[in-house]
Amino acid sequence: MTQTRSITNPYLYETLSMMIGQAVVVQTAKNIQQGILLSILPDHMVLEMNRTPFFIRMEEIVWVTLETIKK
Repeated sequence: MTQTRSITNPYLYETLSMMIGQAVVVQTAKNIQQGILLSILPDHMVLEMNRTPFFIRMEEIVWVTLETIKK
């Protein structure tokens, strides 16, 4: 049985789509995660940390920003 999922937050989805391949910082309800954004789907994002993929549900995201490197 196939279910079609709708995008719960189209603005967040579109913004994250433009960040694919970049280093990001993601605040979730529990903690902050940093890594490379590998992909974005309607219900979750895939973040790579130390060559390991982590799946973060869109509902858990509080904010997202590009990672900045201090010089």
